[in-house]
Amino acid sequence: HQQWEGWPPSATDDSMTLAVSGLTFPCHRLTVGRRSSPVQTREQSEEQCTDVHMVSDSDGDDFEDATEFGVDDGEMFGVASSALRKSPMSKSYNELGLYSRGEGREVYGDCHPVYFIGSLEAAFQEAFYGKARDRKLLAIYLHHDESVLTNVFCSQMLCAESIVSYLSQNFITWAWDMTKEANRARFLTMCTRHFGSVVAQTIRTQKTDQFPLFLIIMGKRSSNEVLNVIQGNTTVDELMMRLMAAMEIFSAQQQEDIKDEDEREARENVKREQDEAYRISLEADRAKREAQEREMAEQFRLEQIRKEQEEEREAIRLSLEQSLPPEPKEESTESVSKLRIRMPSGEFFERRFLASSKLQVVFDFVASKGYPWEEYKLLGTFPRRDVTQLDPNKSLLEVKLYPQETLFLEAKE
Repeated sequence: HQQWEGWPPSATDDSMTLAVSGLTFPCHRLTVGRRSSPVQTREQSEEQCTDVHMVSDSDGDDFEDATEFGVDDGEMFGVASSALRKSPMSKSYNELGLYSRGEGREVYGDCHPVYFIGSLEAAFQEAFYGKARDRKLLAIYLHHDESVLTNVFCSQMLCAESIVSYLSQNFITWAWDMTKEANRARFLTMCTRHFGSVVAQTIRTQKTDQFPLFLIIMGKRSSNEVLNVIQGNTTVDELMMRLMAAMEIFSAQQQEDIKDEDEREARENVKREQDEAYRISLEADRAKREAQEREMAEQFRLEQIRKEQEEEREAIRLSLEQSLPPEPKEESTESVSKLRIRMPSGEFFERRFLASSKLQVVFDFVASKGYPWEEYKLLGTFPRRDVTQLDPNKSLLEVKLYPQETLFLEAKE
């Protein structure tokens, strides 16, 4: 008996999913009305206009397969879309009876609880799974349009400033409409999953005239505990007393949770500090080890350089020693100069040179003994002079190192 308008041309098969039917994402406007019979007039047809909102599977139980129950989303509480809250069909439910259906006229006033808009799982997350100091009780309001107590409960209980203020400060309040049987079955399924079959059976046995109901839920480590089921036939004072009694139980549990959380955080802080100290110690040990390795590598490099230099100097010394002209004999017929050279250690060595030999030969002789003239200077006594400053190409006779002379080796500065 439904007559629809607004479906896209691609929606030709009613077995296809909404995702592939061509609906505009995230919102698509459809019009549905009762199919008119030949005897019906246009004024008698009941026509509705609804916005269909596309939501992802992660939005929770409140949105999964809602159409299989034959329930319009506007007839449920816990709707996540802010746009849907504005639709005519959902206004009276999402504002919890504070406005007359369809007219938009205020009935109970502006003072009413602030309800959590989202899935039941999202309400659990908001109430139970934050820091222990930030956790709250969860109050689930179960509405029923056909209960005789609904009007009184909404106008006198839910709109009482003391109740509204107390709920706002201490509770996350979530609501669900139990008027439609499909909604009722859906909530009982969620109730069984989250609270167990005993609580679900308790709600199942509630008669229509016992509604509305308030379920006070406290989150615990392993499960969610229903502290109280408050029926609609109560007074403001009794409702406040039962809310406060639930808060006392919750506060005691919250203090234990805060203590446990503080102790856990203290242990974790100590562990983090220990881990950080251990990390710093490891880094210090690694840096020390790397410094030692660099120092050893540098020492090895310097030792290699020193050895190479020594080997080079030894090779030069041997080369000079082999290149020296033979030492002339004492009975040589040529003029011979006898030089006595004092080393830095105090020892002396002597050698005869031809007076015609160049001064460079003396330098080479001293270098062959391990005293290169680049590092040492050769000093004369009378007069005191630096022989290494003289022209090495002049003969010993020309530089007056004939017939004999005593020289001193001294390291250059």
